Amino acid sequence: MNAEHNPNRINERLVSLDTLRGFDMLWITGGGTLVVFLAKATEWGWLNVIAEQMEHVPWAGFHFYDLIFPLFMFISGVAIPYAITGKLEKGTPKRELVNKITKRMLTLVIFGLLYNGAFENGFSDLRYASVLGQIGLAYFFAALIVMNTKQVRTRLFWLGGILLGIALLQLAVPVPGFGAGEMTKVGSINSWIDQHFLPGKLYGGTFDPEGLLCIVSATAVTLMGSLAGTILRDGKAASTRKTGFLVISGVALVVVALLLSTFYPIIKAMWTVPFDLLTAGVSFLLLSVFYYIIDVKKWRGWIFFFQVIGLNSITIYLFVRIFSNGILGVSKFFLGWLANPAGDFGMVILTIGGIAFEWAFLYFLYKRKIFLKV
Repeated sequence: MNAEHNPNRINERLVSLDTLRGFDMLWITGGGTLVVFLAKATEWGWLNVIAEQMEHVPWAGFHFYDLIFPLFMFISGVAIPYAITGKLEKGTPKRELVNKITKRMLTLVIFGLLYNGAFENGFSDLRYASVLGQIGLAYFFAALIVMNTKQVRTRLFWLGGILLGIALLQLAVPVPGFGAGEMTKVGSINSWIDQHFLPGKLYGGTFDPEGLLCIVSATAVTLMGSLAGTILRDGKAASTRKTGFLVISGVALVVVALLLSTFYPIIKAMWTVPFDLLTAGVSFLLLSVFYYIIDVKKWRGWIFFFQVIGLNSITIYLFVRIFSNGILGVSKFFLGWLANPAGDFGMVILTIGGIAFEWAFLYFLYKRKIFLKV
């Protein structure tokens, strides 16, 4: 598929993308906690199985909760052909777009430092790596690649080169004192790079899940998202055919990831290549479902709840961090009379109240067309 100018390209905003982003953000703003408390309250076996998926695996392996961050990276990549390629086709100077994505990257890095407590604890023992910083940096590099390549085939070469480089580093480069291919918190190449070149405190002590090599991996996931965006942007309108391309891509990536995982572990904290491919594959499949239901079939009566969250995703991420105690306090203020005598169900009630308060805040911003866009 050629990414050059096509007068038949669609310009409509992807409603499914905002909805999927809102679905993704729900799980880290109370949805996952709600499932865990509900499982404790009911002691239903099937719900306990789901609740186990609402926390990260200790190291190697994969849970649903491990998908949330890379899915967000993938979604940001899907938007690149609309935000970057579309403007280039309309004649926007490349320098202007580079300035824009640079400002976006720097803003997210700064927000990440604030999220990590720069104002609260100062800079003396600050963790410089962050989720928001990784989002900004990965988007920046992926957007640069898309901006400077016209052919999808060239982007695939970039993607393959990045993934191959990560694999060679993680599997073949010896770490002093440990050797090559070490996949532990202490002896991995990720840990060695972060300990020697990443300033500030490391999240894991000897490694950082948003460290330097992880940023490169996240760039690959974002770039895979941009390929999905290129598929969706090509042509006149939403179609079942595009859904098929997404499904085939997703299944292929999942299969390759599982085959690789027989000798190359799926590890989120290291963003190993099988982890990148697996999460991108599942993201392709989730996008195909949302795209088919919302943009192809136009079944949209249920999406508003998620859209309100998805249109202000960075806002709610920061809001939950800054006002975490306040959110629970508001929920207790209004629902404490129900929660106090309810035993384990009390936390279910308070969590629902917290989610409702967060959504009401986002709805207030939505009605006034206030969106934090970086």
